[in-house]
Amino acid sequence: MKNHIRHLVQHALNQLTEQGVLPKELTPNIQVENTRDKAHGDFACNIAMMLAKPAQMKPRDLAEKIIQALPQDPQISQVQIAGPGFLNFFQNSQALAERLDAALADEHLGIAKKSPAETVVIDLSSPNLAKEMHVGHLRSTIIGDAVARVLEFLGDHVIRQNHVGDWGTQFGMLLAYMQEQGADSQAELADLEEFYRAAKQRFDESPEFANRARQLVVALQAGDEDCLRLWQRFNEVSLNHCQAVYDRLDVKLSMDDVKGESFYNPDLATIVQELKNQGLLTEDAGAQCVFMDEFKNADNDPLPIIVQKAEGGYLYSTTDLAAMRYRNNQLQADRVLYFVDQRQALHFQMVFSLARLAGFVRPAMQLEHMGFGTMNGADGRPFKTRDGGTVKLIDLLDEAEQRAYQLVKQKNPELNEDELQQVAHAVGIGAVKYADLSKHRSSDYSFNFEQMLSFEGNTAPYLLYAYTRVASVFRKAGLTMDAALPGSMQLAAEQELSLASSLARFAEVLQQVADKGTPHTLCTYLYDLAGQFSSFYENCPILTAEQESTQHSRLRLAALTGRTLKQGLELLGLNTLERM
Repeated sequence: MKNHIRHLVQHALNQLTEQGVLPKELTPNIQVENTRDKAHGDFACNIAMMLAKPAQMKPRDLAEKIIQALPQDPQISQVQIAGPGFLNFFQNSQALAERLDAALADEHLGIAKKSPAETVVIDLSSPNLAKEMHVGHLRSTIIGDAVARVLEFLGDHVIRQNHVGDWGTQFGMLLAYMQEQGADSQAELADLEEFYRAAKQRFDESPEFANRARQLVVALQAGDEDCLRLWQRFNEVSLNHCQAVYDRLDVKLSMDDVKGESFYNPDLATIVQELKNQGLLTEDAGAQCVFMDEFKNADNDPLPIIVQKAEGGYLYSTTDLAAMRYRNNQLQADRVLYFVDQRQALHFQMVFSLARLAGFVRPAMQLEHMGFGTMNGADGRPFKTRDGGTVKLIDLLDEAEQRAYQLVKQKNPELNEDELQQVAHAVGIGAVKYADLSKHRSSDYSFNFEQMLSFEGNTAPYLLYAYTRVASVFRKAGLTMDAALPGSMQLAAEQELSLASSLARFAEVLQQVADKGTPHTLCTYLYDLAGQFSSFYENCPILTAEQESTQHSRLRLAALTGRTLKQGLELLGLNTLERM
């Protein structure tokens, strides 16, 4: 609705500009907000106060002219001027009811598919295959997954790219250890963390081992068959470890989405040569670098992008440039979203600029770094094990499900074992994911099992329970939420109108997630929606309504609420339950 009002206001401003009331050079950012007090309408706009000075008018006088220039619209029943010059818009409740009835009848909840659709490449997860996935990989994986789901729901063509670290100097060390252990290495590979630790110890203790490891890196990069065979075996085991975590998290990532650093290796020499041909390379201490005027350090010295080391090796920046060119040329991406730690912000600013400067991507292709903060423990420090080690992601998920199991068993002792396991998985995994997704991705957050597993506040258990509460209404009525319900919506009570207004915002919220890559806005919306339903449920009897038409109306409103909660939670990657 906010976007709709913005269009109406823009139409009025265009008309006033043509009439000479407003200067032609104005390009105002039209802000529409929800009102705090519904007595003052449903939405407010401060555009008259923003433009009063350039228009050389009093804000209230300009507001009056804007109202006169607004086109008639069936969804708006009234527009009033308030205070110093606010425009207060009142929704037409009948038109709102008709919109929601149409949404209820639509499998897609009345949300139109984007046309034309864009091709969006999402770079997410990207673990290092030298070790098992740890908690540091959680945020990239689940935030990227949620945004990808929303974009697909809105009609975009989404291509997931898991840019795993499967090529580099550490693999020489691992290959040397695999050769040394022989058949025993197969058993050790079952625990990648232990395998890596043992290989690193040999590397540090034995100069002969370290030298052999460096030679194996050269052999691997030269295409030695034995090295490639061992490397492929290691990657296969590592990727299976990753896939087990993805399946446990219920994220939409598969082996087909993997495009590791090795995939781009054949193109790296070409990238460097093209930069050289364009006169962009500068040799610095034997390394091949690109210096761009817009990137300087605190001493005003230019910062280098190193694309080739003095000994001939390549860096992350070279691989990222090759990936961008591939996503431009082969995938024909309109947008590329990188869900990578916020600490890499400068790196991405520089490689994005270089990719454009070198012509590796089309000018119209959007490159966006969707940075995120760190996941900390209760003490506010990076999340670690008790002995200071890195927490394996699989261990964290195990503990989440175990805690959820005990919690659910305590609350619902009547559930059988299969039901307990199902609910524990949904609640435990959902709690871990939602606790992260509900925070703005750019901020750090503290991991706390007690808080995330609480049935109170903005948590997964609360929202999952809110959905089951809606489902229970339909079980009592002997109906399903997807059933064709009689009648139409009638929005009379304050709680009905508030819930309806909240439901009408779903499409707008999803668009915000799609535009900005911020799933927390969807979390906030669903939490508010659940609260609105609770108020509606307590104040507006559904099954015991005095009139049949009222019962039908409220059932329809409840059904749309349940379906919206379910769809919203699924877009966040959470599985809903009919009972819990």
